[in-house]
Amino acid sequence: MTQARPISIFLPSDADTTRLGAWFAPRLRAGDTILLSGSIGAGKSHFARALIRARLGRVEDIPSPTFTLVQTYEADVEIWHSDLYRLSHPDEVLELGLDEAFATAICLIEWPDRLASLTPETAISITLSAQGEGRLAVITATSQDDLLATLQRDWVK
Repeated sequence: MTQARPISIFLPSDADTTRLGAWFAPRLRAGDTILLSGSIGAGKSHFARALIRARLGRVEDIPSPTFTLVQTYEADVEIWHSDLYRLSHPDEVLELGLDEAFATAICLIEWPDRLASLTPETAISITLSAQGEGRLAVITATSQDDLLATLQRDWVK
């Protein structure tokens, strides 16, 4: 399958990043994975927190999984939020149980380059980078054509 043309969305504020995370929340299902890339402070955790809170339907403390590596949340579908920054080898992903979660949960993965060959082929990739006073989100996927078309319609002016 070929990769679709990337969708670029400028997010002028943290509130816009929150809106994008909330936009994704009801549209994901078990087996969906979002790969969140970008430098430290780019907004990966901010996006993930917004998505998780929106899916849970309540305000909840969403700690960064930087030190725990994985935080899970019970919603209508289990959500796994992972920060793989501290992993030194892709085999450590298997020890976390992420390979099984990819099939049964919604997975939000920060520092997905650590997955190497374990990266799900159908994952949605979101790369966040600073741009002026805001940030730029570049979204790509090899599947999810309907989701990407709706994203294009709703967000790209």
